Amino acid sequence: MDSEKVIKRDNEYVLHTYNRSPIVLEKGHGLYAEGPEGQKYLDFTSGIGVNSLGYCDLAWAEAVSQQAHKLQHTSNLYYTAPCGKLAKKLCKRTGQSRVFFGNSGAEANEGAIKAARKYSVDHYGKDRYNVITLVNSFHGRTLATLTATGQEVFHNYFGPFNEGFQYVPAGDIEALRELVDRHTCAVMMELIQGEGGVMALDPEYVQAVRALCDEKDLVLIVDEVQTGVGRTGTFLCCEHYNLKPDIVTLAKGLGGGLPIGAVLMNEKVAEGMGPGTHGSTFGGNPVVCAGANVVVDRLDQSFLAQVSERAVQLRTGLAKLPHVKNISGIGLMVGIEFFDVQAADVLAACREKGLLVLTAKTRLRLLPPLTVSEHEVDMALEVLAEVLGTMEPTAPKEQA
Repeated sequence: MDSEKVIKRDNEYVLHTYNRSPIVLEKGHGLYAEGPEGQKYLDFTSGIGVNSLGYCDLAWAEAVSQQAHKLQHTSNLYYTAPCGKLAKKLCKRTGQSRVFFGNSGAEANEGAIKAARKYSVDHYGKDRYNVITLVNSFHGRTLATLTATGQEVFHNYFGPFNEGFQYVPAGDIEALRELVDRHTCAVMMELIQGEGGVMALDPEYVQAVRALCDEKDLVLIVDEVQTGVGRTGTFLCCEHYNLKPDIVTLAKGLGGGLPIGAVLMNEKVAEGMGPGTHGSTFGGNPVVCAGANVVVDRLDQSFLAQVSERAVQLRTGLAKLPHVKNISGIGLMVGIEFFDVQAADVLAACREKGLLVLTAKTRLRLLPPLTVSEHEVDMALEVLAEVLGTMEPTAPKEQA
């Protein structure tokens, strides 16, 4: 495989909807990815939070391979063991009652919106359908989840958008209370706004939202597509907030590298979702669920304690680096705000030195695999220290 050939072919035939970095990845193991010509990268992106156990974890790969050799797919007209096993594990870990499986975070959020509206229609009639989301949120790129996303930059070109969505500033409980009316059926939020800059919500605000939803019998949806499955040092980020949502959505890290989305819901919401109310041809795929079972099994208390330890190490080291103004997020979901350098420039310089990182709005974003070691954290900090130590202050750029 030749990098130049791969990039040229991709540019010729793949729709140009991504601003790809000019590198090709051919294989990987643990936290390291390799290019065709022997390039080696320490990956602190984990495929935007997907490769929760790193590249090609042996137990995960073996489980996926064995299942692929046994039964790769069947429709949801029949039962398979991996699907049911995963559903049970997720319900036991989260305290929810039922799970619907899809293929992505956007699909999971679509399913959550449908389930919330079904509950409201069943109990209050057809004119109770509005879903309130937070300004600066991100919930997906399908038309409904794009509409749910509280960022105007995503609302260009694709109208008309779906009706039934409203937005309030994050942290403003009075604005939320004023917006709720007889047409409101649900509140949907990320506890850490990932694409919005890795911004964690205030715990008092979150509890106030829960109380308001209880008072008005609104369905509380928590989007844990990026925060869930150990990313913050607990299985759900909800645990940091002592929060019990009516619906929680998962995706990304759950599959360990294969596409999956999950909508977990409590009994009051689940009871209305009967045959025909929702579906997915590939949902609960046995190969994907076999991999996801390995991920969930790995995330015991000892493993999660290590995630928290590495997060403290990483955040402590980052705070000592030049140009760093603020560190946001929780656990191994890290946002870095700089005083006088641009996150995009830091990303490019890190890539040249073999460290892969991300951005989120004006911040640098780190989402290393949950298996990151103490040594690998030190290595990443060394690269960042070298990069930031040689950067000159720059004038602020206009935010996209």
